[in-house]
Amino acid sequence: MIVAACGCLALGWWQWTRFQSVSGSFQNLGYALQWPLFAWFCVYAYRKFVRYEEAPPEPHKSGEMTEIPAGLLPERPKPVPPPPEDAALREYNAYLAELAKEDAEKQNRTTA
Repeated sequence: MIVAACGCLALGWWQWTRFQSVSGSFQNLGYALQWPLFAWFCVYAYRKFVRYEEAPPEPHKSGEMTEIPAGLLPERPKPVPPPPEDAALREYNAYLAELAKEDAEKQNRTTA
């Protein structure tokens, strides 16, 4: 953890010196500000794992049923009622079926 945190701080210092140089950019400044945060996270994660070793969190009881509180999930959408019968739509579908049948007959013909 110490090596990781020190490495992150060293990289932050290196990015800071790159930002201050002639060829530095704001990207270097962003990295210079991010690396100390990474070092802090190394320390935080290490402390958290040490606490888990001393007092591990309570395991979830797999035998118990749990219930989702009401209002937590969105409502299921209601089914859309079928549209009323449309004579024009019925005729169009019959026309398409007839074209498909004719096309299938043409596919079965041979050229010989």
